[in-house]
Amino acid sequence: MRTRKGFTLVELMVVILIVAILAAVAIPIMRGRIDAAKWSEGKAIMGTIASALRAYIAEKGLDYPNFDAIDRTALGFLNEDLSGTYFNQDNFTWVGSYDRTENDLVFTITATAGESIKSPTKVTLAENGEWVETAL
Repeated sequence: MRTRKGFTLVELMVVILIVAILAAVAIPIMRGRIDAAKWSEGKAIMGTIASALRAYIAEKGLDYPNFDAIDRTALGFLNEDLSGTYFNQDNFTWVGSYDRTENDLVFTITATAGESIKSPTKVTLAENGEWVETAL
């Protein structure tokens, strides 16, 4: 009698089932990593804005009365300077205050996610370097 070598149909189906289960588990995990990589661009731009705000207040010092009037052009940014692959200038806002007597600068920079980013939907950077992610 001859012996046949190879896999049976049942063995092949078991292997396909195992691969399908692994793929079903891995895809959501990988999706989160892709969004985190996209957010790294937004966070880098937010860090640049924070540095520009600090430099602007340091330059203007006591002579600058209105923090809320600081816009992109006052910080020295052109429109395309705050744009990347996943974020553009419209994704970023900032609010803050500067106490001249205490020399205390307080600000918050907020970035909202672009259309291709699912989670988190918003990230906030405070003047102390604290990041807060908000998922809706």
